[in-house]
Amino acid sequence: MPSTPPSYKGHRYPAEVIAHCVWRYFRFPLSYREVEELMLQRGVVVSYETVRRWCGTFGQGYANALRRRHPHPGDTWHLDEVFITVNGERKYRWRAVDQDGTVLDILMQNQRDKAAARRFFRKLLKQTGAVPRVIVTDQLRSYRAAHREVMPSVEHRSHQGLNNRAENSHQPTRQRERAMKGFRSVGGAQRFLAAFSGISPHFRPRRHRMTAAHYRTEMTVRFAIRDQITGATALPTAA
Repeated sequence: MPSTPPSYKGHRYPAEVIAHCVWRYFRFPLSYREVEELMLQRGVVVSYETVRRWCGTFGQGYANALRRRHPHPGDTWHLDEVFITVNGERKYRWRAVDQDGTVLDILMQNQRDKAAARRFFRKLLKQTGAVPRVIVTDQLRSYRAAHREVMPSVEHRSHQGLNNRAENSHQPTRQRERAMKGFRSVGGAQRFLAAFSGISPHFRPRRHRMTAAHYRTEMTVRFAIRDQITGATALPTAA
């Protein structure tokens, strides 16, 4: 699907530097200061505050463009919710993936009751523009109640052992959450996760199912897609 690269008008640095910094931050468990240090090693002097602004300005746009390149979601959706501490308070991160592990949506909420499940269902349907054949959840009763209201025609399978795919998909965000030492606000967590869930999975193919040659070929294609949607070319290595 063709997409128009974002405008970098008014930015002093070229698209290659901006796109590379945003990719590093969302792909690896790095802080803004660590991205600044890695760029300095390449001979590019940029402050961590500038990296932070770039991630806020361009991260979500990159994520949206990468999502548009994904194939249509599968017909079996796995949903799960985990608690997360934000500024000392317990919140809940709702997450949905399809049978291939593709992240469909993430939503931060204060509760995990029927209203929260219903809100997540509706956002998920709007985000994907599709209706699944089957949804798989754990045994939280809120799912059953919301399912009857929002998508009663969809088959619902509820069993703790069936939902490992959704539970495992939380691992990259858990890893990143630890590296960031938590989130300071629900809004900040939602903004980060919305961009992270679109960018990071693009560079995480299911390597355990690939040969080394296949993996390198697949990553080359994925980097080419990134360059197309950012309007950048590969950043040259340091001398």
